[in-house]
Amino acid sequence: MQRIEKTFAGRPLIIETGRMAKQAAGSCLITFGETVVLATVTVSDNKSPLPFFPLTVEYKERTYAAGKIPGGFIKREGRPSDNEILACRIIDRSIRPLFPEGFQNEVQVFCYVISADQENRADVLAMVATSYALNASRTPFAEPIAGVRVGRVQGNWILNPTFQQLEYSDMELVVAGSQESILMVEGGALEVSEEDVVEAITVAHAGIKELIGFQRELMKASPKVEKLAWTKATVTEGLAEKVKLAADVKIAEALNQKDKQTRVAAVELVKKQVAEQLAADLPDNAKEIHHILGDLEYNALRSQVLTTKKRVDGRATNEVRPISIDLGLLPRAHGSALFTRGQTQALVAITLGTANDVQRLDSIDHAQETTRSFMLHYNFPPFSTGEVRPVRGTSRREIGHGNLAERALMAVLPDFADFPYTLRIVSEILESNGSSSMASVCGGSLAMMDAGIPIRAAVAGVAMGLIKEGKKYAILTDILGTEDHLGDMDFKVAGTSNGITSIQMDIKIEGLDLQIMKEALAQAKEGRMHILAEMDKALAAPREELSTYAPRIVTMMINPEKIGDLIGPKGKTIRGIQDETGAELTVDDTGLVTIAAVGGEAMQRARQMVQAITAEPEIGATYEGNVKTTTAFGAFVEIMPGTEGLVHISELQHGRTERTEDVVNKGDRVTVKLLDRDERGRLRLSMKALVPRPEGMPEEEARPPRPEGDRPPREDGDRPRSGGRSGSGGGRSRR
Repeated sequence: MQRIEKTFAGRPLIIETGRMAKQAAGSCLITFGETVVLATVTVSDNKSPLPFFPLTVEYKERTYAAGKIPGGFIKREGRPSDNEILACRIIDRSIRPLFPEGFQNEVQVFCYVISADQENRADVLAMVATSYALNASRTPFAEPIAGVRVGRVQGNWILNPTFQQLEYSDMELVVAGSQESILMVEGGALEVSEEDVVEAITVAHAGIKELIGFQRELMKASPKVEKLAWTKATVTEGLAEKVKLAADVKIAEALNQKDKQTRVAAVELVKKQVAEQLAADLPDNAKEIHHILGDLEYNALRSQVLTTKKRVDGRATNEVRPISIDLGLLPRAHGSALFTRGQTQALVAITLGTANDVQRLDSIDHAQETTRSFMLHYNFPPFSTGEVRPVRGTSRREIGHGNLAERALMAVLPDFADFPYTLRIVSEILESNGSSSMASVCGGSLAMMDAGIPIRAAVAGVAMGLIKEGKKYAILTDILGTEDHLGDMDFKVAGTSNGITSIQMDIKIEGLDLQIMKEALAQAKEGRMHILAEMDKALAAPREELSTYAPRIVTMMINPEKIGDLIGPKGKTIRGIQDETGAELTVDDTGLVTIAAVGGEAMQRARQMVQAITAEPEIGATYEGNVKTTTAFGAFVEIMPGTEGLVHISELQHGRTERTEDVVNKGDRVTVKLLDRDERGRLRLSMKALVPRPEGMPEEEARPPRPEGDRPPREDGDRPRSGGRSGSGGGRSRR
C-alpha cells in the first residue's frame, strides 16, 4: 500500500492506493476531512466495434456514508439521483479529452462515496481519485488532472468551500484541468463579471496544479505499470488520396447549406455516391472509405472557418441566428413562451404552486431532509432532431442541461419571503440545431415574465464554439450542431445585462489556455447582449398580474401559542378549513400562515376563518357569539372558537334581571362588547353596553363582583381547547 498525507485548502488530504479493489486495473482512495471516495478503473483488452470511444463513468453515493438508511419500502439505493448524474458528467467531460485519438477499448470508471462528513463535497475528490487510478492503471491516459470547486465569500477566494461557506458565496465554479490547461468548467454565480470568472479559474488552476503535484509524488513511490498495447487503425496506402480526389470538393459544397436537414442530406448523398463509385474497385475497403469521408467533412468545415471566417450557414463568426418569440401560447399554463433561434426551438411553460408542492430531498450531504421550491425540467425528444430512437426515461443529458438552465435562472428569482410560490419550469425542445439548453434559459426567462413573476432581470444564454489548428483559431458565437460535433469546444454562458449567472465549458482538445477563454467570454457577452435586446422587444418587464389560473398566496402571522388551535386535534381544524374553502393552508413554527387559493373569494373566506380561530380578543371590540352556559350569576358566551367570557347578570340588560334565563338561554346567538380582561385572563362581556338606556330609567346599583369559585362545573365539551401546538412546518429555500 502506498499513501501520502498532505494539507490542502486548510484541511487534511490523504491519497492512497493498494489497499482496496486490487483486482481493478487501477484504484485510489482519497480522504478529505472525513469525506472518503473510492475510485476504480477497468479497461477491456479488446477494441470495441462501436464507432466511438466507449467510456462509462458511474458515481454512487452510499447512504451508509452519512449514517443513514434509504427511505421507501425497498431500503436500498435505487436509480441515480440528479446529484450523482451531475457528478458523473463532470468527471466524464474532464477525462474524455485525454484518452488518445483512435483508442476504442472499453473503459469503466466507478466512484463510490463511502463516507460523507456533510461539510466537504465529494465530486471534486472523485475527480482527483479517478485521475490517479487512470494514471496508475494500464490505461493509456495522457497525464494527471485534478478538479476543484472555487467560491468567493466577502471578496475572498476559497478552494473547495464547505457547504456552509457556499451558502454565503456569490460564485460556485467546478474547474478541471491539467498542469498546463483548463479542461472543464461548470458553475453558477450571482451576476458576476467576465473578469471575475477568469480570476476564479486562475485561482482554481493554482489548486489544480497543487493536487497534480501530490499525485505525481505518490506515483513515484508506486510500482510502475506497463501500459496496454494498442494500435490505431491505419488506412490502406493511397486510399485517402483516392477518396479525397473524388469527394473533397463535393463535400465542401454540400456543407454550405443554411438549412440543417438539407445540409445533412447533401453531405450524406455525397458520401453514398463516392462510396458506391469506389466500391467497384475497392470492395474490401468500405469501412475505411466511410471513415475517410468523415475526416474530409471534419477538415472541410474547419478549414473554411479558419481561412474565410465564414461558417457553413453563411454567418460571420460572431453572428447570432435570427430570433423569434411568441408569448402566452398556452391558455391554461401560468406562463409560456416559444423561443426560436435559427433551427433551435424551445417551448417553455411555467407552473406556480404552493408550499405543499416543494420537492423534498434526502441526501448524504445534509443531516436533515431539505426542500427546494424552484425546478427546471428539460426534455429532449427524438423528433427534435428528426430521429427515430427509443425513449427510456430521463437521460443524463437532459438532467445536465436542465441543471445548467435552472442555475442560470435561479440567480434572478425574487426572495421566497416576497414571492412564496413553488415554481416549476418545463422546457420542451421541439427543434434542435445547437444550444437547446441556452434556448431553455431564454424561454424560461420570458415564460417567468409572462407569468408575472417579479424576476430581478431578464436572462439570456449563448453557446460558443472553437476551431483550433496549431496557433490558428476562430471563436464562434451561437454554434450549430455541426460546429459542435466537428469543433473543439462547447462553451455555454448565460447571464443578465449585469453579469454571468451560469457557465459550462467542455473541450475536445487537450486543454485550453486562459487567453482564448478571455476572448470567448468577451465574444459571448456581445452575443448575450444582442439576444437580451431581442427579448426586450417581445417583453421588457414582468406582467403586472398573475394568470387567472395561478393560485394567489397571502401570508399572515398568528400567535405561536395559537398554532395548536389552528391545526386542531390530528389536523382536523386546518383540514376542515381547506375542505370548506378549497384553499391550501400551511403553518410553520414561527406562526407564519400561508394561504393559497385560485380565486379571491376562497382566499378571503379562509383568511377570515383563520382569523376567527387565532385572533386575540380586543377590549372595546364587539363580537357575535353563542351562549354556552347559563348560571345564576350570568351567561358564558363563546366569542371566538375556544374563547369564552362572562356576561354578568347585571350586564344582560338595563334594569334589574331576576333570572339569567329571562334574557338569554343556552344556544342563543348574541352580540356582546368586551369590557375588560382581569389579571388571570378572564373576559368580562356586556350586552347592555350596546343598547341605549331607556329614557327616565334610574341608574341601577352595581352588583358586587362574583366570588372565586362561583362558576359551576362545565359540561363535557364546553371546556376551551388548550393553546398547546401540534404539527410543525419547516423553512424552505429555492434550492
